[in-house]
Amino acid sequence: MQVSIESVEGLQRRMTVSLPAENLNNQVTQRIKDTAKRVRIDGFRPGKVPVSVVKQRYGQGIKSEVMQETIQRSLGDALAQEKVNPAGMPQIDSVKEENDTIEFTAVYEIFPEIKLASFDGYEFDQQKLVITDEDVDTMLESLQKQKATYEKAERAAKLTDQVTINFVGKIDGEAFENGSGNDSKLVLGSGQMIPGFEDGIIGMSAGEERTIDVTFPADYQSEELKGKAAQFDIIVTDVAEQKLPELDKAFFKDFGAKSIKLNTFKEEVKTNMKREAAGSIKTKLKNAVIAKLMADNSVDAPSALTQDEIGRLKQEAVQQFGQGTKIDPSMLPDDMFKEQASNRVQIGLLMNEVIKVNKLEATDEAVKAYLTEMAAVYEDPASVVDFYYNNPQQLNQVKALLLEEAAIKVVTDASKLNNVDVTYFEAIAK
Repeated sequence: MQVSIESVEGLQRRMTVSLPAENLNNQVTQRIKDTAKRVRIDGFRPGKVPVSVVKQRYGQGIKSEVMQETIQRSLGDALAQEKVNPAGMPQIDSVKEENDTIEFTAVYEIFPEIKLASFDGYEFDQQKLVITDEDVDTMLESLQKQKATYEKAERAAKLTDQVTINFVGKIDGEAFENGSGNDSKLVLGSGQMIPGFEDGIIGMSAGEERTIDVTFPADYQSEELKGKAAQFDIIVTDVAEQKLPELDKAFFKDFGAKSIKLNTFKEEVKTNMKREAAGSIKTKLKNAVIAKLMADNSVDAPSALTQDEIGRLKQEAVQQFGQGTKIDPSMLPDDMFKEQASNRVQIGLLMNEVIKVNKLEATDEAVKAYLTEMAAVYEDPASVVDFYYNNPQQLNQVKALLLEEAAIKVVTDASKLNNVDVTYFEAIAK
Protein backbone atom coordinates (compact mmCIF):
# COMPACT_ATOMS: atom_id res chain seq x y z
CA MET A 1 0.00 0.00 0.00
CA GLN A 2 1.37 3.39 -1.05
CA VAL A 3 0.15 6.56 0.67
CA SER A 4 0.71 10.20 -0.14
CA ILE A 5 -0.74 13.31 1.53
CA GLU A 6 -1.05 16.82 0.18
CA SER A 7 -2.32 20.06 1.68
CA VAL A 8 -5.41 21.45 -0.02
CA GLU A 9 -6.50 24.58 1.82
CA GLY A 10 -6.28 25.60 5.45
CA LEU A 11 -6.78 22.50 7.57
CA GLN A 12 -7.92 20.35 4.63
CA ARG A 13 -5.75 17.48 3.40
CA ARG A 14 -6.05 14.98 0.55
CA MET A 15 -4.76 11.44 1.02
CA THR A 16 -4.11 9.22 -1.99
CA VAL A 17 -3.88 5.46 -1.40
CA SER A 18 -2.74 2.93 -4.03
CA LEU A 19 -3.41 -0.81 -3.65
CA PRO A 20 -2.67 -3.84 -5.82
CA ALA A 21 -5.92 -5.00 -7.41
CA GLU A 22 -4.94 -8.68 -7.07
CA ASN A 23 -6.06 -8.98 -3.47
CA LEU A 24 -9.44 -7.39 -4.20
CA ASN A 25 -9.97 -9.63 -7.25
CA ASN A 26 -9.19 -12.71 -5.14
CA GLN A 27 -11.74 -11.62 -2.54
CA VAL A 28 -14.37 -11.03 -5.23
CA THR A 29 -13.75 -14.48 -6.72
CA GLN A 30 -14.03 -16.15 -3.32
CA ARG A 31 -17.23 -14.28 -2.44
CA ILE A 32 -18.82 -15.26 -5.75
CA LYS A 33 -18.00 -18.93 -4.96
CA ASP A 34 -19.45 -18.58 -1.47
CA THR A 35 -22.58 -16.97 -2.91
CA ALA A 36 -23.01 -19.82 -5.40
CA LYS A 37 -23.23 -22.28 -2.50
CA ARG A 38 -26.19 -20.60 -0.84
CA VAL A 39 -28.01 -18.58 -3.51
CA ARG A 40 -31.33 -19.86 -4.90
CA ILE A 41 -31.94 -19.40 -8.64
CA ASP A 42 -34.85 -20.95 -10.53
CA GLY A 43 -33.75 -23.91 -12.62
CA PHE A 44 -30.89 -24.92 -10.33
CA ARG A 45 -30.78 -27.07 -7.24
CA PRO A 46 -29.65 -25.35 -3.99
CA GLY A 47 -25.84 -25.34 -3.83
CA LYS A 48 -25.50 -26.33 -7.49
CA VAL A 49 -25.72 -22.91 -9.13
CA PRO A 50 -22.77 -22.52 -11.54
CA VAL A 51 -20.24 -19.89 -10.54
CA SER A 52 -20.47 -18.37 -14.02
CA VAL A 53 -24.22 -17.76 -13.55
CA VAL A 54 -23.68 -16.12 -10.15
CA LYS A 55 -20.89 -13.99 -11.57
CA GLN A 56 -23.06 -12.84 -14.45
CA ARG A 57 -26.03 -12.01 -12.23
CA TYR A 58 -24.39 -10.76 -9.03
CA GLY A 59 -20.76 -10.13 -9.89
CA GLN A 60 -20.94 -6.36 -10.22
CA GLY A 61 -22.79 -5.95 -6.93
CA ILE A 62 -20.37 -8.26 -5.13
CA LYS A 63 -17.40 -6.36 -6.53
CA SER A 64 -18.86 -3.00 -5.40
CA GLU A 65 -19.43 -4.42 -1.93
CA VAL A 66 -15.90 -5.79 -1.64
CA MET A 67 -14.47 -2.57 -3.07
CA GLN A 68 -16.25 -0.48 -0.41
CA GLU A 69 -15.05 -2.76 2.39
CA THR A 70 -11.49 -2.69 1.04
CA ILE A 71 -11.43 1.09 0.79
CA GLN A 72 -12.74 1.60 4.31
CA ARG A 73 -10.27 -0.91 5.76
CA SER A 74 -7.36 0.49 3.75
CA LEU A 75 -8.25 4.05 4.74
CA GLY A 76 -8.07 3.09 8.40
CA ASP A 77 -4.73 1.36 7.85
CA ALA A 78 -3.38 4.38 5.93
CA LEU A 79 -4.41 6.83 8.67
CA ALA A 80 -2.73 4.63 11.26
CA GLN A 81 0.40 4.21 9.11
CA GLU A 82 0.75 7.98 8.64
CA LYS A 83 -0.24 8.68 12.27
CA VAL A 84 -3.09 10.94 11.16
CA ASN A 85 -5.88 11.84 13.58
CA PRO A 86 -8.51 13.49 11.35
CA ALA A 87 -10.94 16.08 12.65
CA GLY A 88 -14.12 14.39 11.52
CA MET A 89 -14.80 11.49 9.20
CA PRO A 90 -12.74 11.50 5.97
CA GLN A 91 -14.78 11.62 2.77
CA ILE A 92 -13.87 9.41 -0.21
CA ASP A 93 -13.26 11.79 -3.10
CA SER A 94 -12.53 9.44 -6.01
CA VAL A 95 -11.87 5.79 -6.83
CA LYS A 96 -10.24 4.42 -9.98
CA GLU A 97 -8.78 1.16 -11.28
CA GLU A 98 -5.99 0.98 -13.82
CA ASN A 99 -2.95 -1.18 -14.55
CA ASP A 100 -3.81 -3.73 -11.88
CA THR A 101 -3.93 -0.95 -9.27
CA ILE A 102 -6.77 0.49 -7.21
CA GLU A 103 -6.32 4.12 -6.26
CA PHE A 104 -8.60 6.19 -4.12
CA THR A 105 -8.41 9.63 -2.54
CA ALA A 106 -9.90 10.76 0.73
CA VAL A 107 -10.34 14.36 1.85
CA TYR A 108 -10.26 15.24 5.54
CA GLU A 109 -9.32 18.00 7.96
CA ILE A 110 -6.64 17.94 10.60
CA PHE A 111 -6.81 19.50 14.04
CA PRO A 112 -5.21 22.96 14.15
CA GLU A 113 -1.85 23.35 15.82
CA ILE A 114 -2.30 25.47 18.93
CA LYS A 115 0.46 27.23 20.80
CA LEU A 116 -1.13 28.74 23.88
CA ALA A 117 -0.30 32.34 24.63
CA SER A 118 1.32 32.93 28.02
CA PHE A 119 -0.99 33.55 30.97
CA ASP A 120 1.35 36.25 32.27
CA GLY A 121 -0.57 39.37 33.16
CA TYR A 122 -3.96 37.66 33.27
CA GLU A 123 -6.26 39.27 35.81
CA PHE A 124 -9.82 38.36 36.79
CA ASP A 125 -12.44 39.41 39.32
CA GLN A 126 -13.13 36.66 41.85
CA GLN A 127 -16.54 37.25 43.39
CA LYS A 128 -16.90 36.50 47.10
CA LEU A 129 -20.42 35.89 48.33
CA VAL A 130 -21.81 37.87 51.27
CA ILE A 131 -25.36 36.84 52.20
CA THR A 132 -27.14 39.15 54.61
CA ASP A 133 -30.32 38.58 56.60
CA GLU A 134 -31.97 41.09 54.29
CA ASP A 135 -31.04 38.89 51.30
CA VAL A 136 -32.71 35.91 52.95
CA ASP A 137 -35.82 37.94 53.80
CA THR A 138 -36.00 39.15 50.19
CA MET A 139 -35.78 35.55 49.00
CA LEU A 140 -38.56 34.53 51.42
CA GLU A 141 -40.75 37.30 50.00
CA SER A 142 -39.96 36.05 46.49
CA LEU A 143 -41.03 32.54 47.50
CA GLN A 144 -44.23 33.96 48.97
CA LYS A 145 -44.95 35.76 45.70
CA GLN A 146 -44.66 32.45 43.86
CA LYS A 147 -47.60 31.22 45.94
CA ALA A 148 -49.50 34.52 45.95
CA THR A 149 -53.25 34.75 45.41
CA TYR A 150 -55.22 37.77 44.20
CA GLU A 151 -58.41 39.35 45.55
CA LYS A 152 -60.60 41.85 43.71
CA ALA A 153 -59.82 45.46 44.69
CA GLU A 154 -62.19 48.42 44.20
CA ARG A 155 -59.45 51.00 43.64
CA ALA A 156 -56.84 52.18 41.16
CA ALA A 157 -54.12 49.70 40.22
CA LYS A 158 -50.70 49.86 41.87
CA LEU A 159 -47.47 47.89 41.74
CA THR A 160 -47.85 44.15 42.57
CA ASP A 161 -51.55 44.22 41.63
CA GLN A 162 -52.83 41.81 39.02
CA VAL A 163 -54.88 43.53 36.33
CA THR A 164 -57.04 42.00 33.63
CA ILE A 165 -56.81 43.97 30.41
CA ASN A 166 -57.85 44.18 26.78
CA PHE A 167 -55.32 45.93 24.57
CA VAL A 168 -54.54 46.78 20.95
CA GLY A 169 -51.06 47.81 19.83
CA LYS A 170 -50.60 50.19 16.90
CA ILE A 171 -47.70 51.62 14.92
CA ASP A 172 -48.48 54.74 12.88
CA GLY A 173 -52.14 54.15 13.62
CA GLU A 174 -52.18 50.60 12.24
CA ALA A 175 -52.59 47.51 14.47
CA PHE A 176 -49.63 45.15 14.18
CA GLU A 177 -49.51 41.36 14.29
CA ASN A 178 -49.53 39.72 17.75
CA GLY A 179 -49.97 43.15 19.36
CA SER A 180 -53.46 42.60 20.78
CA GLY A 181 -55.00 40.63 23.61
CA ASN A 182 -58.26 40.10 25.52
CA ASP A 183 -58.75 39.14 29.15
CA SER A 184 -54.97 39.10 29.64
CA LYS A 185 -53.80 38.91 33.24
CA LEU A 186 -50.71 40.93 34.12
CA VAL A 187 -48.92 41.50 37.43
CA LEU A 188 -47.71 45.10 37.50
CA GLY A 189 -43.98 45.29 38.13
CA SER A 190 -43.34 41.76 36.87
CA GLY A 191 -41.42 43.02 33.84
CA GLN A 192 -43.43 40.71 31.63
CA MET A 193 -44.16 43.43 29.08
CA ILE A 194 -41.89 45.91 27.27
CA PRO A 195 -40.59 48.92 29.26
CA GLY A 196 -43.28 51.53 29.90
CA PHE A 197 -46.26 49.24 29.33
CA GLU A 198 -46.85 48.20 32.95
CA ASP A 199 -46.00 51.67 34.30
CA GLY A 200 -48.65 53.10 31.98
CA ILE A 201 -51.37 51.02 33.64
CA ILE A 202 -50.57 52.12 37.21
CA GLY A 203 -53.38 54.34 38.47
CA MET A 204 -56.05 52.88 36.19
CA SER A 205 -59.27 51.50 37.65
CA ALA A 206 -61.62 48.80 36.39
CA GLY A 207 -63.56 50.11 33.39
CA GLU A 208 -61.01 52.82 32.60
CA GLU A 209 -59.49 53.26 29.13
CA ARG A 210 -56.09 54.77 28.32
CA THR A 211 -53.66 55.07 25.41
CA ILE A 212 -49.99 54.79 26.31
CA ASP A 213 -46.87 55.51 24.26
CA VAL A 214 -43.98 53.04 24.39
CA THR A 215 -40.89 52.18 22.36
CA PHE A 216 -39.82 48.62 21.60
CA PRO A 217 -36.27 47.84 22.76
CA ALA A 218 -33.52 47.92 20.13
CA ASP A 219 -32.82 44.23 20.85
CA TYR A 220 -36.47 43.11 20.71
CA GLN A 221 -36.89 39.62 19.26
CA SER A 222 -39.08 40.75 16.36
CA GLU A 223 -37.10 42.43 13.58
CA GLU A 224 -40.20 44.37 12.46
CA LEU A 225 -40.69 45.93 15.91
CA LYS A 226 -37.10 46.65 17.04
CA GLY A 227 -36.81 50.26 18.20
CA LYS A 228 -40.27 51.17 16.89
CA ALA A 229 -42.50 53.70 18.68
CA ALA A 230 -45.96 52.28 19.37
CA GLN A 231 -49.25 53.15 21.04
CA PHE A 232 -51.39 50.75 23.04
CA ASP A 233 -55.11 51.28 23.59
CA ILE A 234 -55.77 49.63 26.96
CA ILE A 235 -58.97 48.83 28.82
CA VAL A 236 -58.70 47.58 32.41
CA THR A 237 -61.53 45.18 33.24
CA ASP A 238 -60.40 44.07 36.69
CA VAL A 239 -57.93 45.00 39.45
CA ALA A 240 -56.89 42.40 42.03
CA GLU A 241 -54.66 42.89 45.06
CA GLN A 242 -51.80 40.52 45.80
CA LYS A 243 -52.17 38.41 48.96
CA LEU A 244 -49.03 36.67 50.22
CA PRO A 245 -49.36 33.35 52.10
CA GLU A 246 -48.34 33.07 55.73
CA LEU A 247 -44.93 31.67 56.57
CA ASP A 248 -46.41 28.60 58.24
CA LYS A 249 -46.20 24.82 58.21
CA ALA A 250 -48.21 24.51 54.99
CA PHE A 251 -45.97 27.03 53.24
CA PHE A 252 -42.76 25.28 54.34
CA LYS A 253 -44.17 21.92 53.21
CA ASP A 254 -44.95 23.34 49.75
CA PHE A 255 -41.23 24.01 49.28
CA GLY A 256 -40.12 20.60 50.54
CA ALA A 257 -38.60 21.93 53.76
CA LYS A 258 -37.38 19.41 56.31
CA SER A 259 -38.51 21.58 59.22
CA ILE A 260 -41.69 23.44 60.13
CA LYS A 261 -39.87 26.19 62.08
CA LEU A 262 -39.25 29.56 60.45
CA ASN A 263 -35.64 29.92 61.60
CA THR A 264 -34.74 26.44 60.35
CA PHE A 265 -36.51 27.11 57.06
CA LYS A 266 -34.49 30.31 56.70
CA GLU A 267 -31.27 28.33 57.17
CA GLU A 268 -32.35 25.88 54.48
CA VAL A 269 -33.14 28.78 52.14
CA LYS A 270 -29.77 30.36 52.94
CA THR A 271 -27.96 27.09 52.19
CA ASN A 272 -29.72 26.83 48.83
CA MET A 273 -28.88 30.46 48.06
CA LYS A 274 -25.20 29.79 48.80
CA ARG A 275 -25.22 26.75 46.53
CA GLU A 276 -26.90 28.62 43.66
CA ALA A 277 -24.64 31.65 44.04
CA ALA A 278 -21.51 29.49 44.16
CA GLY A 279 -22.46 27.87 40.87
CA SER A 280 -23.13 31.25 39.26
CA ILE A 281 -19.83 32.69 40.53
CA LYS A 282 -17.91 29.70 39.19
CA THR A 283 -19.62 30.04 35.79
CA LYS A 284 -18.83 33.76 35.57
CA LEU A 285 -15.15 33.17 36.30
CA LYS A 286 -15.04 30.31 33.79
CA ASN A 287 -16.65 32.48 31.12
CA ALA A 288 -14.17 35.29 31.81
CA VAL A 289 -11.24 32.87 31.48
CA ILE A 290 -12.61 31.40 28.25
CA ALA A 291 -13.21 34.88 26.80
CA LYS A 292 -9.59 35.82 27.58
CA LEU A 293 -8.24 32.61 26.05
CA MET A 294 -10.34 33.15 22.93
CA ALA A 295 -9.12 36.74 22.64
CA ASP A 296 -5.44 35.77 22.99
CA ASN A 297 -5.40 32.58 20.91
CA SER A 298 -6.48 32.35 17.28
CA VAL A 299 -7.91 28.92 16.54
CA ASP A 300 -9.26 27.64 13.24
CA ALA A 301 -12.38 25.54 13.75
CA PRO A 302 -12.42 22.46 11.46
CA SER A 303 -15.57 22.64 9.35
CA ALA A 304 -16.38 18.97 10.03
CA LEU A 305 -16.43 19.57 13.79
CA THR A 306 -18.42 22.77 13.32
CA GLN A 307 -20.99 20.89 11.25
CA ASP A 308 -21.29 18.22 13.93
CA GLU A 309 -21.81 20.93 16.52
CA ILE A 310 -24.47 22.59 14.36
CA GLY A 311 -26.33 19.27 14.40
CA ARG A 312 -26.18 19.14 18.20
CA LEU A 313 -27.38 22.73 18.52
CA LYS A 314 -30.33 21.97 16.25
CA GLN A 315 -31.28 19.02 18.43
CA GLU A 316 -31.03 21.20 21.54
CA ALA A 317 -33.20 23.86 19.93
CA VAL A 318 -35.91 21.33 19.11
CA GLN A 319 -35.77 19.85 22.62
CA GLN A 320 -36.34 23.30 24.11
CA PHE A 321 -39.75 23.36 22.46
CA GLY A 322 -40.71 20.39 24.61
CA GLN A 323 -41.92 16.86 24.00
CA GLY A 324 -44.42 16.37 21.23
CA THR A 325 -42.91 19.07 19.06
CA LYS A 326 -42.98 17.86 15.47
CA ILE A 327 -40.00 19.76 14.13
CA ASP A 328 -37.35 18.09 12.02
CA PRO A 329 -33.98 19.50 13.22
CA SER A 330 -32.62 19.26 9.68
CA MET A 331 -35.20 21.82 8.55
CA LEU A 332 -33.57 24.53 10.70
CA PRO A 333 -31.06 26.63 8.72
CA ASP A 334 -27.38 26.06 9.49
CA ASP A 335 -26.69 29.80 9.52
CA MET A 336 -28.75 30.16 12.70
CA PHE A 337 -26.19 28.10 14.60
CA LYS A 338 -22.93 28.43 12.66
CA GLU A 339 -21.30 31.16 14.75
CA GLN A 340 -22.25 29.55 18.06
CA ALA A 341 -21.10 26.15 16.82
CA SER A 342 -17.75 27.53 15.65
CA ASN A 343 -17.22 29.20 19.05
CA ARG A 344 -18.00 25.97 20.86
CA VAL A 345 -15.49 24.07 18.73
CA GLN A 346 -12.79 26.69 19.28
CA ILE A 347 -13.39 26.70 23.03
CA GLY A 348 -13.23 22.90 23.11
CA LEU A 349 -9.93 22.88 21.20
CA LEU A 350 -8.43 25.47 23.55
CA MET A 351 -9.57 23.56 26.64
CA ASN A 352 -8.17 20.34 25.22
CA GLU A 353 -4.83 22.04 24.61
CA VAL A 354 -4.64 23.31 28.21
CA ILE A 355 -5.54 19.80 29.39
CA LYS A 356 -2.92 18.17 27.14
CA VAL A 357 -0.10 20.61 27.91
CA ASN A 358 -0.66 20.30 31.65
CA LYS A 359 -1.32 16.54 31.55
CA LEU A 360 -4.58 16.91 33.48
CA GLU A 361 -6.68 13.91 34.46
CA ALA A 362 -10.09 13.29 35.97
CA THR A 363 -9.07 10.90 38.72
CA ASP A 364 -11.40 8.33 40.23
CA GLU A 365 -11.19 10.22 43.53
CA ALA A 366 -12.21 13.51 41.89
CA VAL A 367 -15.13 11.85 40.08
CA LYS A 368 -16.36 10.23 43.29
CA ALA A 369 -16.08 13.49 45.25
CA TYR A 370 -17.99 15.40 42.58
CA LEU A 371 -20.80 12.83 42.36
CA THR A 372 -21.10 12.64 46.15
CA GLU A 373 -21.45 16.41 46.46
CA MET A 374 -23.81 16.69 43.50
CA ALA A 375 -26.07 13.88 44.73
CA ALA A 376 -26.32 15.26 48.28
CA VAL A 377 -29.31 17.45 47.37
CA TYR A 378 -31.41 14.44 46.31
CA GLU A 379 -33.56 12.27 48.58
CA ASP A 380 -31.60 9.12 47.71
CA PRO A 381 -28.00 10.22 46.99
CA ALA A 382 -26.69 6.67 46.65
CA SER A 383 -29.05 5.83 43.79
CA VAL A 384 -28.00 9.00 41.94
CA VAL A 385 -24.31 8.07 42.27
CA ASP A 386 -25.07 4.52 41.11
CA PHE A 387 -26.92 5.89 38.09
CA TYR A 388 -23.82 7.71 36.88
CA TYR A 389 -21.48 4.80 37.51
CA ASN A 390 -23.83 2.50 35.58
CA ASN A 391 -24.11 4.86 32.60
CA PRO A 392 -20.74 5.30 30.82
CA GLN A 393 -21.96 8.20 28.68
CA GLN A 394 -23.13 10.17 31.72
CA LEU A 395 -19.94 9.33 33.58
CA ASN A 396 -17.82 10.55 30.67
CA GLN A 397 -19.69 13.85 30.75
CA VAL A 398 -18.77 14.23 34.41
CA LYS A 399 -15.12 13.51 33.61
CA ALA A 400 -15.19 16.07 30.79
CA LEU A 401 -16.64 18.64 33.18
CA LEU A 402 -13.94 17.95 35.78
CA LEU A 403 -11.22 18.24 33.14
CA GLU A 404 -12.63 21.58 32.04
CA GLU A 405 -12.69 22.80 35.64
CA ALA A 406 -9.11 21.67 36.07
CA ALA A 407 -8.10 23.55 32.92
CA ILE A 408 -9.78 26.73 34.19
CA LYS A 409 -7.94 26.33 37.51
CA VAL A 410 -4.60 26.10 35.69
CA VAL A 411 -5.30 29.52 34.18
CA THR A 412 -6.62 31.14 37.35
CA ASP A 413 -3.73 29.77 39.43
CA ALA A 414 -1.37 31.60 37.07
CA SER A 415 -3.44 34.79 37.15
CA LYS A 416 -4.10 37.65 39.54
CA LEU A 417 -7.51 37.32 41.16
CA ASN A 418 -9.17 40.44 42.56
CA ASN A 419 -11.60 39.57 45.35
CA VAL A 420 -14.91 41.40 44.97
CA ASP A 421 -17.62 41.09 47.63
CA VAL A 422 -21.08 40.56 46.11
CA THR A 423 -24.57 40.03 47.44
CA TYR A 424 -26.56 36.97 46.50
CA PHE A 425 -28.56 38.88 43.91
CA GLU A 426 -25.41 40.36 42.37
CA ALA A 427 -23.88 36.89 42.25
CA ILE A 428 -26.77 35.33 40.32
CA ALA A 429 -27.20 38.30 37.95
CA LYS A 430 -26.27 37.53 34.35
